[in-house]
Amino acid sequence: MRSFRWAEHLMAMDDATWARHSNPLSGWSRLSVLPLLSLAIWSRVWIGWWALLPLALVLLWTWINPRLFGPPARTDNWMSRGVLGEKLWLAHAKDPALAHHRAVVRVLSGLSGVGAMVWLIGLGLLSLPLTLAGLVTAMLSKLWLLDRMVWVHLDMTGGATQPRT
Repeated sequence: MRSFRWAEHLMAMDDATWARHSNPLSGWSRLSVLPLLSLAIWSRVWIGWWALLPLALVLLWTWINPRLFGPPARTDNWMSRGVLGEKLWLAHAKDPALAHHRAVVRVLSGLSGVGAMVWLIGLGLLSLPLTLAGLVTAMLSKLWLLDRMVWVHLDMTGGATQPRT
């Protein structure tokens, strides 16, 4: 759960940024980050040190993405609820009402971390099978975790599009 908070801090996510990131266009386009990062890192083989340029562009995209789109008109869709659930999870993970999610969140976060490690090893060794296996594992785990965050959102809001106060 510390990794969630670390990422939120690193991305400088405030309420306005979370509102913009809940736009499904932001959530879905964010799925491009790991594949683009893979290409940027792999490009060192083709363009040497110039690979730092696409790497910097991907990192910039990662930071800009949650800020790029306006707040959505509606948040009653899977991606918006997942993003808003993530925000709620960060604020209320210790809430007893969410206790039944903790083990699943830990397992999926761990699986995503294992996928990321395999992905990094694959990129380091220039092994396409390891890179793809890690990428797929990390991304599918993240999507499954996002689905869990939809549940968190539903648990915390009772199905409403805005959290209860």
